[in-house]
Parts: sequence; C-alpha cells; structure tokens
Amino acid sequence: SGACPRSAMVRRQCPRFEAGGGVVVTAKIESAMVMAAGIGKRMRPLTATRPKPLVRVAGKALIDHSLDRIEAAGIEHVVVNVHYLADALEAHLAAQKRSFDIAISDERDLLLETGGGMVKALPQLRGDPILIVNSDNIWTDGPEDSIRHLARHWDGERMDALLLLIRQASATGHGGRGDFHMDPAGRLSRRKAGRIAPFVYTGIQLISPRLLEGAPEGAFSTNILWDRAIAAGRLYGLSHMGQWFDVGTPASIAPTEAALTDG
Repeated sequence: SGACPRSAMVRRQCPRFEAGGGVVVTAKIESAMVMAAGIGKRMRPLTATRPKPLVRVAGKALIDHSLDRIEAAGIEHVVVNVHYLADALEAHLAAQKRSFDIAISDERDLLLETGGGMVKALPQLRGDPILIVNSDNIWTDGPEDSIRHLARHWDGERMDALLLLIRQASATGHGGRGDFHMDPAGRLSRRKAGRIAPFVYTGIQLISPRLLEGAPEGAFSTNILWDRAIAAGRLYGLSHMGQWFDVGTPASIAPTEAALTDG
C-alpha cells in the first residue's frame, strides 16, 4: 500500500513508490542553518569593512548563493549565526524577500566555532534531519538538486550525519590533501597522517540533533562530533555530482566567477 510506515513517520519521512515496485525514502528537511559567524581572516582585506558572507561573488553576496539553494529546495525555516560585523549581516538578512523565515543565532559575545554554533542554534532549529551549510562556498547542481540528493539518501536509523563530499581533483579553489575516505556503503573515515584522501567536505551536511547530544560546552569544532560519529560507524558521505567552489580568499573570487560564467 502507499501508507507511510510507522518507522518512516517517526523520522518525518515518507516513501515514494516508483514504477517497478522500488521505494525511495526522502527525508523532509524542515530547517537549515547557515554558518556565517566567522572572522574571515583569509579574505582580508575585503573583510576589513564587511563580514565575509557579504563579500560579493558573481553579482551577489556569498551568503545569497547558499540562501538561493536553500530556497530552491523548499526549506521553510533558516537560522543564521552572526558574530563579526553582525549588524551589517543582520541588516542584509532583514532586507531579504524569501519564501522562508530567517532567525538569528547571536554570537556577538563569543564566537563558538562550528560545533558550538550548532549547539547554540539547536533550540531555534526544527525537525530531523537539519541542513547545515557554510556561507563561504558556492555550488552548482548535477543531475539532481544537491540538497534533495542528500535528503533522498538520508537514513536516520544508520546516520548521525551525512556529508556532501567532492572528489579532491574537482574541488575548485581548495588546497590540502583531502578530508575523508568513503567505503562502498558510504561510511567515512579520516585521512591518515601524511597520506592523501580522495574526498573533500563541501561545507554542506545533514545532521540529526542526535549528533549534538553530550556535546562540549562553549566553542569547539564540528570535528569532535564527526570523530565520535566515525567511531560509532554513523558518519556517512555522499559524492557531489555538480561543481563546487571554495571561495576562501580574494584570489579565489575571479576564477570562481569565470567558471560560473562558463558554466
């Protein structure tokens, strides 16, 4: 029958029945968080007078690229954390005309890093899973909307987090030796010291609130939570099928704009 199984309803998911009898379960993403509180040191001097999310790339503020993707995915509630030059960022967000509502997680008094920022914002977020997006990357979709692609592969029974990854060779503007290895089932492990890993984290992930249970207090990195999930076999990855641009420095802006124009 087409009824939603009880286990699926608990996870706020409903099955989509395809011709041929297969079932694809797509998670309902009720809210998203955009990480926008960073100082933006690598983007100086452009961040001397504006927060990094307001640096313009390809005709719009960096954060607007992420908000456009969130809106296209049909998410209805967005939380943005603020710290550096927060008034300017809040004014920009207040002027938005979007299909979703925007709430602010205020870190003016203390920058909480990525993990602490999520913990602080959690009471303002809704549902399970929750989309978390960094505000300093730009991506284009492959054959499928990237956020919906994540939602379709979410399995709350097996996962505490599902990270969107890109092969290092395709990570435009990104240095380093890669972040993760991924096994055939999608489970992630860390790059070993002195080695190269094939996948880079795009700054886009789905998490369950379960990932934040027992988290440290104050400022801390999401890496602590990921390592805990890896140890439990509950950190998974999904390969991004489109383009991805790490817009972290002034020098990365022009190549990103050129690639987007060519695309």
